[in-house]
Amino acid sequence: MSNTTKRDGFSSSFGVLAATLGSAVGLGNIWKFPSLTGANGGAGFLLIYLLATLVIGLPVMIAEITMGRAAKANPITALKNLSPKKSLPWWLVGVAGMVAAFLILSFYSEVVAWVFAYVFKAIGGSILSSDRHVTESAFGSLISDPLQSLLWQWAVLVFIGGILLMGVTKGIEGITKKLMPILFLLLLLLCAVSLTLAKAADGLAFLFRPDFSKITAGVVLTAMGLAFFKLSLGMGTMMTYGSYFRDDQNIPATTLRVMVADLFVSMLAGIAIFPAVFTFGFEPSAGPSLVFITIPAVFSQIPGGQWLMIAFFILASVAATGAMLSLMEVPVVILHERLGMSRPKATSLTIAILAVTGASCALTNNVLANFKLFGMNMFDLFDFVSSNVLLPLGGISLAVFVGWVWGRDRFQQAVSNQGALANGAVVSVVFFLLRYVSPVLILVVMLKGLRLF
Repeated sequence: MSNTTKRDGFSSSFGVLAATLGSAVGLGNIWKFPSLTGANGGAGFLLIYLLATLVIGLPVMIAEITMGRAAKANPITALKNLSPKKSLPWWLVGVAGMVAAFLILSFYSEVVAWVFAYVFKAIGGSILSSDRHVTESAFGSLISDPLQSLLWQWAVLVFIGGILLMGVTKGIEGITKKLMPILFLLLLLLCAVSLTLAKAADGLAFLFRPDFSKITAGVVLTAMGLAFFKLSLGMGTMMTYGSYFRDDQNIPATTLRVMVADLFVSMLAGIAIFPAVFTFGFEPSAGPSLVFITIPAVFSQIPGGQWLMIAFFILASVAATGAMLSLMEVPVVILHERLGMSRPKATSLTIAILAVTGASCALTNNVLANFKLFGMNMFDLFDFVSSNVLLPLGGISLAVFVGWVWGRDRFQQAVSNQGALANGAVVSVVFFLLRYVSPVLILVVMLKGLRLF
């Protein structure tokens, strides 16, 4: 049963850019991308990442958004309607995307919960200490408390659900149009302070100085995987957002702007964080603990540190909100359009399911600490299945669908806005990559993630 009411959509080009960028920007921009760049050769790794994005990330992103806009429907319906051969179950790719979105939201919502909790901890000042034992203890007490873990996670789910209840134009677009400028302003503020610190040059060298001796086959594969996962591909988010794109939107130009802006956010985050990390002698490749343990200790040694720490965790909350909105919209729109549920009912059901599946991740550091499936706790299992199986399979399937099933003519018409845009050369390159290059490289990334070589 499908919903026949007029679909909501993005109302402006800036709204399209803000929402799509909000989906791509996440907590990984704040710590993972800059840290990987520095640890894997700096500018050399960055160059490989850019090349990988051009041959893996951008083509699949263009394909997803184009299919979504062409069908003006959720991922399952889109693949059903666009497939020339109705007997082939391409719609299962949409189902896999919805499952991936649920799995990712289950563990990601808990990490976001920690970020939201730290906004209030930063305001209270309890975590502002140069003693690493104090910051470790604060983080440990948060994740080891089952009640706090669950309540913060549920609060995040309700908060994101409340935005989605406002609809696409007033909710997703309206909020991301406000949040993205705030994100850039906070980043620029933190960069300005960080660049005045004693070892700012060391932090910048960590990020940007090429060290080609570190460029190995493993580093290249890491860059390829990051290029795919960084842009929220293979899980239906970009196809869903594409269905809200305006008919006159230039999709290749928009995706390129999103890629450049997403990279700019990651680089600004690195400039904001690593000069301070080097100045005060912390480990630059600390991973997620960098956000919750190292950063408070760093800010405690900077004048006005509490205010800067509050700004940092608000920044992280903004980044997380945009990503969560796009993830949760996937099951919401599928339940709304495929099962005929009202949007409030679809949102409420999505939150209820996530409250249960997410609880298994929220409790992995306390009540369920010793519970494992396939040798992994639920947090790691959901991460592994989504990142190493469902998302790569989704990306490969979508590339193959466009390159070998939907076909060049339909793709050309859709990307050129029915011939209104003179972008034939761009379409030819993107189509070639989707047909022969992107799926092979994503398969290599998948095999590496499954540790098959």
